[in-house]
Amino acid sequence: MKNIKTMNKIAKIGLDELDKNIFNISDDIENPEGIMVRSASLHDMEFGSELKAIVRCGAGVNNIPTDKCAEQGIVVFNTPGANANGVKELTIASLLMASRKITDGINWANTLETDVAKQVEKGKSAFGGCEIMGKTLGVIGLGAIGGLVANAAKSLGMKVIGCDQFITVDAAWHLSRSINKASTYDEIYKEADYITLHVPSTPDTRGMINAEAIAKMKDGVKIINLSRADLVNVADLKAALASGKVSCYVTDFPTEETINCEGIITTPHLGASTSESEDNCAVMAAQQLSDFLLNGNIKNSVNYPSIEMPRTTASRLVVLHKNVPNMISTITGKISDEGINIEHMANRSKGNYACTMVDTPDEVSDETVNAIADTENIIRVIKF
Repeated sequence: MKNIKTMNKIAKIGLDELDKNIFNISDDIENPEGIMVRSASLHDMEFGSELKAIVRCGAGVNNIPTDKCAEQGIVVFNTPGANANGVKELTIASLLMASRKITDGINWANTLETDVAKQVEKGKSAFGGCEIMGKTLGVIGLGAIGGLVANAAKSLGMKVIGCDQFITVDAAWHLSRSINKASTYDEIYKEADYITLHVPSTPDTRGMINAEAIAKMKDGVKIINLSRADLVNVADLKAALASGKVSCYVTDFPTEETINCEGIITTPHLGASTSESEDNCAVMAAQQLSDFLLNGNIKNSVNYPSIEMPRTTASRLVVLHKNVPNMISTITGKISDEGINIEHMANRSKGNYACTMVDTPDEVSDETVNAIADTENIIRVIKF
């Protein structure tokens, strides 16, 4: 049995994807081969020698030490796109909240006690707003979520300009032809009445919305951030709100600095908090984890390259190693030294790390596996 530890409540429909004749699933397993997690932080967790994979039921992996895992030969997966529709819908709701003073109006209405209808008619003018139709939306990041947002906003009558310097071919195919493509963020800052962020938190994106970027934006711009809190420099944003340069900021990541602030609307991390998103993430996570632990196939890993091959032989080796020269010849040479033929092989790299997958008609001995594992720059060898 292969032991799987759940770190949070994972949707049953996802756990049902794991064959109970093969996988033992529990939240109290001490030395698992796989971990399924949603929001629990793993940064202070010591990983056992058996752990081969961690799968995050969601897109963000800030709660997982991905670099540490890569060095230990632990493949970290996420589930990009599984919660995209839920986040898209909240983004559209955020556009409306930023435009119509809906939350202020609700809060005010809830204070009324007597003569309510009369007070509503008298006081509603304080909560007037604008419509989004005809306005320009700038979408930063056109991946699974940003692409859906761009298409939906276009359907609602908005002009849409998007920028993604790393857009995939698949994502580009799904974008409406009528969406204008910007080559730089500055183009979006110049044109957009609304700006919505759909990029991960990286060294390049943290604090990207700062005083310098805001100065390039239109007066009265509205900013929506359902991606990560640290994309926005809060001190610079507050200064822009005070001056009127930014008229509203909507974020799904409340902090001590953003709650109860004039001009800031906070939602309590609701982007993927739908039953459909949780189900979709759990199913995708379970399928990816199962395929890796049973076949070594890697799909949607954040610290190792994607690599997949159909199983055509009974024996397979998956070698996780540093992305340096001569690794393929080293691996195949040791297998050949045992007199075993290689029927199929694949190699992929991602940054500093790589994976070599080898299928052989005969089982590779433990001695050869150990010899490969003991080679410099080899991180881990998994035998299937």
